[in-house]
Amino acid sequence: MTIGADRKRFGRLPLLIGLAGLALGTALIGWFGFDRVVEGAISVGPWGFAAICAWQLVLFVVLGLCWYVLLPRDRTWRIRVLVAGRMVRDAAGTCLPFSRVGGFVFGARAVILQGVPWPAAAASTVVDLTAEFLAQIGLVLIGVLILSARSPGSSLTLPLSIGLVVALIAGLAFAWLQRGGGMTSPLMRLSSRILGRWVHDATAQMAAIQNVLTAIYDAPGRVALCVALHLLAWFGTGFASWIAFRLLGADIDFLAALGIEGLLHGVLALAIVVPGHAGVQEAAYAGIGALFGQPPELSLGISLLRRARDVALGVPILLIWQAAELRRRRA
Repeated sequence: MTIGADRKRFGRLPLLIGLAGLALGTALIGWFGFDRVVEGAISVGPWGFAAICAWQLVLFVVLGLCWYVLLPRDRTWRIRVLVAGRMVRDAAGTCLPFSRVGGFVFGARAVILQGVPWPAAAASTVVDLTAEFLAQIGLVLIGVLILSARSPGSSLTLPLSIGLVVALIAGLAFAWLQRGGGMTSPLMRLSSRILGRWVHDATAQMAAIQNVLTAIYDAPGRVALCVALHLLAWFGTGFASWIAFRLLGADIDFLAALGIEGLLHGVLALAIVVPGHAGVQEAAYAGIGALFGQPPELSLGISLLRRARDVALGVPILLIWQAAELRRRRA
């Protein structure tokens, strides 16, 4: 009864957090004027919006390649499988009322349906997320450097720098825990204990995952390539932000847009439990955009464009994935 009650309570928590974030985002848009924010967002026109969506599809290919390079080479995996899995991961994280962690699980499930063994899918997801986090630290560092160059006296530089050091230590420590110790490592013991509540052979399952983790980290070149590709993808998100700002008529250069994107993701990384970063994204865009001379209503328009893109791409992706799940169950 206690476990069931806890699961029900924690199952409602992301929804409540998401609703609170949605209320915050709505309040911010209302504060700066619904008409100005929405009018600015739709001013890009259908072709402008199509360009924003098309660029995101390009980024999905890069992100799928990041995941692809980690998989063991014991058989040939098609990159389209990992691209599709990454699309499901992001779509679930942005469109469904769960935390981002739910997207990670759904993305792994999507590639399992395409023939990737579940230990390889789970282990490569963990390493891919670690590599993406380390690359994200690089993006935030670039954002801090750009902010320091544009606003030398900014009070945000020192706390952001301290946060980066802490995040880097945490990321490297997490990677080290994944690689060493086998089933005796604290990470494996904790994971096995948690999984044991729902899976009867949790120890064997975690041992299989650990074997794949060890194989991945025994090829450090693949992990380094994954980090480098993720950093390239983060630069791509900065370019997407610059496209959106320019389409809305902002006078902004690429470095400023990259700086906004870097600092934005530094804030969003702290809000991983908020479904779709509801409200947090809007507040961060308004505040960080102002540091680079962008009006809050324009930055909120960028946030609306981003959410519209996520829905326009995410809903069809999730429907296709669910259709694949249904076909599998019928079979």
